Amino acid sequence: MSYEVQKSDAEWRAELTPEEYHVLREAGTERPFVGEYTDTKTVGVYSCRACGAELFSSETKFESHCGWPSYYAPLAGDSVEYLEDTSLGMRRVEVRCKKCGSHLGHVFEGEGYDTPTDQRYCINSISLKLEPAAE
Repeated sequence: MSYEVQKSDAEWRAELTPEEYHVLREAGTERPFVGEYTDTKTVGVYSCRACGAELFSSETKFESHCGWPSYYAPLAGDSVEYLEDTSLGMRRVEVRCKKCGSHLGHVFEGEGYDTPTDQRYCINSISLKLEPAAE
């Protein structure tokens, strides 16, 4: 796939910490309940840590008690892309940043959360950077 932001593997490794690189560029997953934004209630916009693209709003963040930040919709429908993920013997939908192709997490449907979309975007904190709203 061709992305607006394209960098070599060496450039990504130079810009990201080893943990960020593992999740964002190798589709890893951070451990549950340890991420910086899991329980954050700060009002603002969550952007891709790799390229800065705006991805999610605090307005769509909700308590899912799953161990990772959860949102019921992306900030703009075209800010993320979806890929089928059949790793780990499961069928899941991977969520990536549409601007740079970095792995963000997965989206799940029909889990019974009381949200407007019945979706849960389960996103790694380490994939995001929060820009608090101006007061």
